[in-house]
Amino acid sequence: MIKQALVLTAGHGTRLRPLSDVRAKPAIPVAGEPMIRRIIRWLVSQGVTDLVLNLHHRPETLAGVVGDGQDLGAQVRYSWEQPRVLGSAGGPRLALPLLDAETFLIVNGDTLTDLDLGAIVAAHVESRALVTLALVPNREFDRYGGVTLDASDRVTGFVLCGPAAEGSWHYVGIQVAHASVFADIEPHVPARTIGGVYDALIAARPGAVRGFKCDAEFWDVGTVSDYWRTSAAFMRQEGRTGSPAGRGARIDPSARIEDAILWDDVEVGAGAVVEKCIVTDGVAIPAGSTYHGAVLLAGESGAVEARVL
Repeated sequence: MIKQALVLTAGHGTRLRPLSDVRAKPAIPVAGEPMIRRIIRWLVSQGVTDLVLNLHHRPETLAGVVGDGQDLGAQVRYSWEQPRVLGSAGGPRLALPLLDAETFLIVNGDTLTDLDLGAIVAAHVESRALVTLALVPNREFDRYGGVTLDASDRVTGFVLCGPAAEGSWHYVGIQVAHASVFADIEPHVPARTIGGVYDALIAARPGAVRGFKCDAEFWDVGTVSDYWRTSAAFMRQEGRTGSPAGRGARIDPSARIEDAILWDDVEVGAGAVVEKCIVTDGVAIPAGSTYHGAVLLAGESGAVEARVL
């Protein structure tokens, strides 16, 4: 089993604002636990323990919940992308010296899945591909772009969401890659895989990029709506009810919390009502106040800033 993985955690998470203004997207809690910790625990459970996280946007929120990874059974190091984020190909290029491996996994930091990593690695080795992408049928082609394959599961191209993506395959954020794919990229220069390096590789060496078709489940956290659904799904999966709350939450017994998500260091005063809200780090909800259907942020001077969901 490959033990090295690069977890892509540098993105701005633009579609997830205002949540991603508070934390880097992978650091956002899903059912009370930061998504990146769930990803690392899943990787470790399958023998992947030597990890690199690339950092750019709100890096302190990621490093703060992961540290060196020892409490999760992993060794975690960081690849710093400054002053700009380097993209899906430029990020791996910068991280190559830290990975120090001929072949490694690349894992999206904003997707949760139950994929069998041993199976995709075995398929990658058998095919002698340079890149192998984990794919499921693209059932939401009006929302997601897709990957096209030939009869031998060789990737032939990438299509945008819409009619062109019908019948395509959906990439679930896990791939196996050979270091040579990124070696010729100039360090510290932004570069993309899809729409860039991989397209050129497919044209130059048909069969170098392959698909691994599977029926793995995956949960996307691209938007606030996605986040809400994913958190609810994991609460159900783990047999939990109520509203998840993070570390340091202080809720007055007379307050009413219904169908809400509370992050760290949240305080809810006496008689307050919070319904269908996402309450981000450090928010202090005054006694007797009512909030419904909003993202709550800690404003200046302790004021609560509410953004409609």
